[in-house]
Amino acid sequence: MPDLTKTAPVPDEAKAPVADPSAAVKADKARSLWGDAWQDLRRNWYFIISAALIVILLLITVFPGMFTSASPTTGDLVHHFLGKPELSKIGSPDWFGYDGQGRSVYARVIYGTRASVIVGVSVTLVVTLFGGLIGMLSGYFGGWIDALLSGFTNIFLGLPFLLGAMVVLQAFADRSIWVVVFALAFLGWTQIARVMRGAVITVKQADFVQAARALGASTPRILFRHILPNVMAPVIVVATISLGVYISAEATLSYLGLGLAPPTVSWGMDISGGSSQIRVAQHILIYPSIMLSITVLAFIMLGEAVRNALDPKTR
Repeated sequence: MPDLTKTAPVPDEAKAPVADPSAAVKADKARSLWGDAWQDLRRNWYFIISAALIVILLLITVFPGMFTSASPTTGDLVHHFLGKPELSKIGSPDWFGYDGQGRSVYARVIYGTRASVIVGVSVTLVVTLFGGLIGMLSGYFGGWIDALLSGFTNIFLGLPFLLGAMVVLQAFADRSIWVVVFALAFLGWTQIARVMRGAVITVKQADFVQAARALGASTPRILFRHILPNVMAPVIVVATISLGVYISAEATLSYLGLGLAPPTVSWGMDISGGSSQIRVAQHILIYPSIMLSITVLAFIMLGEAVRNALDPKTR
């Protein structure tokens, strides 16, 4: 008879230590969409460079006196008429030269950042709030509400953006920053509305939305607690890229003499003034143009980086 007191040999697999259940749970726990996006953005040089440029632009906007002590509106025709740039004097009023009124081009480039950034950020906030609300209501309720709001959106979408802004600005004698913001936002909200509508139509069919509705959740709770957090990704991407477009639009309107008006300092006005002196003083045109291009490029690069990080197809 076999000896029952002897223990059968234990396989090597059974001798392995038992894994900690909590560690397995942590390993299996997936990051959210925003967590994955942040991990991708931290390794994206487009995001790092554009974010650094935008931080510098915001510092210039809020604290322009940190970057120059010169006045952007005070000129000296006797000593500085069309003065040439002195590139060795970094940060001084002479750095970028002087314009036809004896004003420091460097000081005007620094102070012009404030108007452009304020216009771009303000227009983006207004169109995101208004267009996002229109698109969310249209996509969620559907039916005659969707038909009414979509028709309203299509009417404004059919109006040329810059031409419409010019017509609106002609109605105001005093074209301050907030008047330009109103003119651009008046016609610029349609793209956000269409993007939001499409995203809401997709998300409202999800199981968690249907479950919330079955449990008796109110419409505002469903919209702002369940749907809105899940449709913000494409809206943020479009808003970030559009911010650079609005800055460019403000400069274009100011260049044409229909945007910001003195005493506000604007890159568009300086580019317009420099174009008449391009044969004898190219620096008046070049430096505001470079600053405008860098600003628009920074926001477009940021939008592209965010879009790639939030798009699962790129992973």
